[in-house]
Amino acid sequence: MERHQGRGLAQRISRRDFGRHASAAATLAAAQAFAPFVFVGCRPTRLPSERQTIKVGLLHSQTGTMAISETSLRDVELFAFEQINASGGLLGRQIEVWGPDPKSRTDLYPKRARELLDWGAAALFGCWTSSSRKAVLPVVEEHDRLLFYPVQYEGNESSSHVVYGGMVPNQQILPVIDWLASPAGGARKKIFLLGSDYVFPRTANFVAKKYMAAKGMRPAGEMYLPLGHRDFGPMIDLIQASGADCVLSTINGDSNIGLFQALEAARIDPAKLPVVSTSIAEDELRNLLPEQVNGHLAASCYFQSLPTAANRVWVEEFRHEFGHDRVTGDPMEPQWGLVHLWRQAVERAGSLDTEAVRAAMSEGLEFAGPGGLVRLDPKTQHCTRYFRLGRMRTDRQFDIVFQSDAPIEPDPYPQLAFPGWSCDWTKGGITRGPEVSIDGDI
Repeated sequence: MERHQGRGLAQRISRRDFGRHASAAATLAAAQAFAPFVFVGCRPTRLPSERQTIKVGLLHSQTGTMAISETSLRDVELFAFEQINASGGLLGRQIEVWGPDPKSRTDLYPKRARELLDWGAAALFGCWTSSSRKAVLPVVEEHDRLLFYPVQYEGNESSSHVVYGGMVPNQQILPVIDWLASPAGGARKKIFLLGSDYVFPRTANFVAKKYMAAKGMRPAGEMYLPLGHRDFGPMIDLIQASGADCVLSTINGDSNIGLFQALEAARIDPAKLPVVSTSIAEDELRNLLPEQVNGHLAASCYFQSLPTAANRVWVEEFRHEFGHDRVTGDPMEPQWGLVHLWRQAVERAGSLDTEAVRAAMSEGLEFAGPGGLVRLDPKTQHCTRYFRLGRMRTDRQFDIVFQSDAPIEPDPYPQLAFPGWSCDWTKGGITRGPEVSIDGDI
């Protein structure tokens, strides 16, 4: 079992007179001695107690290029399940959690998913990249279990076995383009598309280009780099040579470190050439110097600096558990909401049966989270989301410079990009339109 950073569960074990644990085996033994049961990284062993628990699986990389982002998702889920257990559990039972490490390897995600489902997990929470989600999708469909996925993604997908908590392009990418083209955003017209080389950036930019064309705009350029890539100096030269007046970044994971280091080294003025990131939050900014990020922008549904009482309480409680150097961000807040939406659905169904839980979700669920009210759309199994745009500060937090008036309804198949496609799980599922070639447009 991996120790949590800061004050998390490892310190709570010591408060229960278990002492300091020098090995993973000792920590695991201590974890087994109290409820909730939480295992991270080690194969759980059968507890001597006959008490029945509800098993839940976590799929988050704790090592590799995506660990910079995914570790905090694991922590916020542990925090949520611990609170549920402390309040009496679910259906009168405690929740037992196991989170083996997929190590940022797409090929390991389905293997870990099978291990969790063979162990008896009633539901899975996790994945970050669309590649990892798509790799896990056949596994949850085969086992008839639900995956709760919290990250903003490209759309062009709907599965009855996935509940999507993050933003889709009509909630994030398209509002960014509208804002950049507006007077408030500087009336920018030459957007350079820079992304990591996998499903989300390429498909999201496919949608972005269709939307830009409808507004009489063309991208100033387009470039994709492997996950984990760090040398962005040549890319910055290319962006400047293109005449771009802004960059829409779908760079993910620790590649963001290399991107912002290169921007600072090239003395890029964010007032003249701002980078608007779709996949960076407070957690990633902890690994960057203030002068490297100050003034650039991020498009999100949630920021830690959101000035509401509910958010302040949530942030403080999380930091009390895991350390006051920790931060919250997107998609931590969506995943927090997904845990509680799942809890509502299970309680309403009175069962862990996937069909019964799905039926409960189809009746409509809402959760008032730290980022505001979220509604689970029963037609698409996606969530409504506020669009928020934040400007990075020297303290590596965000000033919120724009917010939508209300949560935006999800549309995983915007017609300008996927004509004829739609989804309504209350009326049979997916309506298929003409096949769309993403690669053919790039």
